[in-house]
Amino acid sequence: MREDRPVEKRDIRSLAEKNAIVRNIARALEERDGFLLLGHKSPDEDCLASMVAFGLIAAKFNKTVNIYACDVAHEQFAYLVNIATYNAIRVLCGSEIPEGPVGAVVVLDTPKPDMIDAGAAIRAIVDDPAVLRIEVDHHLGADASYFGDEGYALVAEASSACELVGYLALKLESDGELMRRRGIDELLSRNLVLAILTGIIADSQMGKYIKTRRERWFFERFSSVFDRMLAQKTKLGSHNFASKEEVFAALASLSTDEEDCYRRVMERRIVSHLVRYVVLPAEEAAALRALYGEDTLTSAAKAAADGLAEEGGYLGLVAYPDDPGVSDFVQFRLRRSQSFTSFDLREVLSRLAIENGGGHPGAIGFRFHSSEVEDLERFSVDIVSKIEALIGS
Repeated sequence: MREDRPVEKRDIRSLAEKNAIVRNIARALEERDGFLLLGHKSPDEDCLASMVAFGLIAAKFNKTVNIYACDVAHEQFAYLVNIATYNAIRVLCGSEIPEGPVGAVVVLDTPKPDMIDAGAAIRAIVDDPAVLRIEVDHHLGADASYFGDEGYALVAEASSACELVGYLALKLESDGELMRRRGIDELLSRNLVLAILTGIIADSQMGKYIKTRRERWFFERFSSVFDRMLAQKTKLGSHNFASKEEVFAALASLSTDEEDCYRRVMERRIVSHLVRYVVLPAEEAAALRALYGEDTLTSAAKAAADGLAEEGGYLGLVAYPDDPGVSDFVQFRLRRSQSFTSFDLREVLSRLAIENGGGHPGAIGFRFHSSEVEDLERFSVDIVSKIEALIGS
């Protein structure tokens, strides 16, 4: 069994190193077949969009592509799943495995190997030493460790994993000899542009979670490039998304059930000094699941964390236990207000020594095993106190 690389993820040192990794991935796209794409558990827009985007690139190279993602039933993700299906990319779940051999496993938008969403059969494929490991991710620092093989980890500071997939796509398409050799007339199709743009704007909430000037510069550059491409590739009167604003509005919109679930979650808000938070005890979480389903509860919890942060001007936190029939963990979602940019939320993970978590400067998620959380409300109060102490230190 191959050992995971334990080294803390760092930014790629130079443009030359970054382009060398791109060339290695390009060679893998030419020489390998059977691409299995994986993300993290409960994939968000950037995770799913980056899997679909990379899958579309591999499909252009006439490769067999499978995506393993169980929790993607949410209606806001439907167009991404449809894009995959229309391009003969299979979306696997549960005990399903790819048909035929797998030559490369690609993990996207996942901070560290133990967060990969994979059942036992998929894990067996991942652990096969003959399978190449490729990684595309923007999570850096103490809360992140490598999955990809040396020279195949496109891991760099970026607003999203999709920004890095976009960089990869632009570099591949600019290689005229590669495109001619593979008979590819247009790599950056409208569907690929749409998938990339979805992840770029969703993960940063249209840029509001970006902290550094460098990330801001890259976000503006890549979102503008792909926004123009989307407009150019969308037929007038087609009623399809034609701009990043339209995509973002669709992603941000809540269904009637989501709005009702969101309202019920927000009714439980507690106001602390710098953190507004909601704790959903097991019985309340179970009642909401029974009424609205798991996908709606997850969506409402994310929206509530955002709403609480904006209400208070600092941070918003939502805590709730997973469905005990599926998982023995308690989830915490922490968001930062658009106006509060002086604190990197990843500091919470490193300073509190939280191993099971990840995210970016403006939004993180983490979880604890239920055996560690005897009283969720008391446990949450303690977490909030520690977070506020970090901000004030």
